[in-house]
Amino acid sequence: MEQEFRSVLAIDVGSTTTKAIVIERRGEQEYRLAARAESPTTVEAPLEDVMIGVRQAVGRVEKLLGRPLMANGSLVTPEQRGAAGKAVSGVDLFVCTSSAGGGLQMSVAGLVKSMTAESAERAALGAGAIVMDVISLDDARLVMERIRRLRELRPDMILFAGGTDDGNVSHVAAISEYIAASRPRPRLGGNYRVPLVYAGNHRAREYVRDVLGDQMDVYVVPNIRPTLEEEILEPARQEIHRLFLEHVMARAPGYENLVKWAKNIIEPTPMAVGKMMKLMAEAHQANIIGVDIGGATTDVFSAYGDKFHRTVSANLGMSYSTANVFAEATLGNVERWLPVEIDENELRNLNANKMIRPTTLPGTLEELLIEHAVAREAIRLSFEHHKTLAVGLKGVQHVGTFDKLKDAFNQKTMSGQSFVDTLTVNAVIGSGGVLSHAPRRSQAMLLLMDSIQPEGVTGLFVDSVFMMPHLGVLAEIDPKVALQVFESDCLVPLGTCVAPRCRPRPGQTVATVDLVSADGAKRRETVVGGELRIIPLATGERLGLAITPARGVDVGAGPGRRIETQAVGGEVGLVLDGRGRPIVFPVQARARRAAVLKWIKALDAYPGLPETVLPDGEAKGGRR
Repeated sequence: MEQEFRSVLAIDVGSTTTKAIVIERRGEQEYRLAARAESPTTVEAPLEDVMIGVRQAVGRVEKLLGRPLMANGSLVTPEQRGAAGKAVSGVDLFVCTSSAGGGLQMSVAGLVKSMTAESAERAALGAGAIVMDVISLDDARLVMERIRRLRELRPDMILFAGGTDDGNVSHVAAISEYIAASRPRPRLGGNYRVPLVYAGNHRAREYVRDVLGDQMDVYVVPNIRPTLEEEILEPARQEIHRLFLEHVMARAPGYENLVKWAKNIIEPTPMAVGKMMKLMAEAHQANIIGVDIGGATTDVFSAYGDKFHRTVSANLGMSYSTANVFAEATLGNVERWLPVEIDENELRNLNANKMIRPTTLPGTLEELLIEHAVAREAIRLSFEHHKTLAVGLKGVQHVGTFDKLKDAFNQKTMSGQSFVDTLTVNAVIGSGGVLSHAPRRSQAMLLLMDSIQPEGVTGLFVDSVFMMPHLGVLAEIDPKVALQVFESDCLVPLGTCVAPRCRPRPGQTVATVDLVSADGAKRRETVVGGELRIIPLATGERLGLAITPARGVDVGAGPGRRIETQAVGGEVGLVLDGRGRPIVFPVQARARRAAVLKWIKALDAYPGLPETVLPDGEAKGGRR
């Protein structure tokens, strides 16, 4: 749905910050970022009016542009032009995304956790929701525990899937009774009823309405799993999006005025980011992994051909849920990324301070190292979670395996295979404050290399100015403009990583790399076990690569097989990563810190660190 416009104001109302950008047309075809500004989000007490923060952000953009965009508190649209044809006020288009107030928080339910409940979770995640809990008949909790949990969570919405069409109704009835017993109340308060989207066995629709209709607003969509071999998610996603606008956002403080500004073009922030990732993958015919790390959650996206998946790790973030990262990752896994010795109590206290003061920034090199260590683990855990959901359908009958399809609890469920294979990924894109605002681009590249651990030959990029949500919702109107601005003003190429799939010994040559520059000059480099090497390669420059792996080592064509490809430059350059996959750390603590320090020094990521690791117990080198 493309439409003609000369300027667009796009706003992302985040949980803590409201970000506004203006994009303008220059010449006949080119669109570029004209201005960007931020303001604190004001959806919570004491202000409790989201429009206060929106107008403040727009006011700051007005000062940068040198022209008004509002009149009497309302948006001026379309753009007004003077006698000389120059814009004097307003914009032609306004679009908006939102994750304020915690975004869209949902619970999902299905009959079998690894089948219909997993399909329901994928549908909710794809619609931009945070899935707080998954209810199924086969989870390990007692019935009363499931009911109590649903009552305590107070979700914005519930998605209920279950059973193939014309299948058993009794199991759907049981889940309906659980939900009815919980009597869920809306998170944002008020007297309205929590919406429930039913996407299960069509034979059970009337029963679900009868049981839940007195307590909840029940909306019926086509079955997510009409047969075990099919998964139809889009109708449920569209209904979730519609209800998000009409039931959730409409009741948040001040949102009714924002909806009027946007003429209902508002999307959940994660959904918009996912659209931009998908558009990028389709435009370049590439396999892409994307990560968006926030204060409370970490979203991971994967686009493989026609397969696109998004997952959200609701308790893995860099401020509000940073203590949970420690709990899930364990202290040892966070500590392994630190090149200096830090007392355990001090490490825990610094991390806890970030949780209770989420807007604070690292004030010392030591605090920056700790924050980045936590970020590595948050992304790593979220990526592992993503791979468990980005899979083929489970429970599908394979020819020759069963005589017939059996009842859901008697059938042997086939574990779906994950689509995500880091050896076939062409690009990794990072977004979120800890990546976008890292003091040095080499730090952002190390964070992505250490957490995602790409294999083969992979380009790494970072969203420099938090524009992906804005451009994702703009892509609904004009994908060409969104892609143009994304690549010219938003995406920063960090460089290319060459990382063979292997478990190397220290000092072992795992691959040789023959480089051919644009002028025909040739040179040879080696990928050495346990080491990182950087080859300068500026943004826009290209190098021809011929990579010959050692026996049993894979760089994308199979063990021991040579590949020929290209490396594209960036802010960091070409990095040869011989640390193995997963990355191999020395066992002894001091040797491990020395290895991490060597990797950091190779990319000159954290100036100010000591040249060598200090003996245990001496003064910390991270302080300054």
